[in-house]
Amino acid sequence: MTHPTVAAPTVAPAPVAIGWRQLAPWLAFTGVLGVVLLYFVGVEQGVFSLIAGEQVHEFVHDGRHLLGFPCH
Repeated sequence: MTHPTVAAPTVAPAPVAIGWRQLAPWLAFTGVLGVVLLYFVGVEQGVFSLIAGEQVHEFVHDGRHLLGFPCH
């Protein structure tokens, strides 16, 4: 005769709070990365060009139009 086994109740782990001091560097990094990407997609051409040539412009050309930046 077999006896049914009773599983022990599982306890869900409690969420861990992340402090602002730990979160601030990641927020700053994300903000700087976002501004750099916005620059290269939206502004990198013509007078404001940091990189000579058309390589960056052609690389982000479709993304520029998708985000609503004019380039022609």
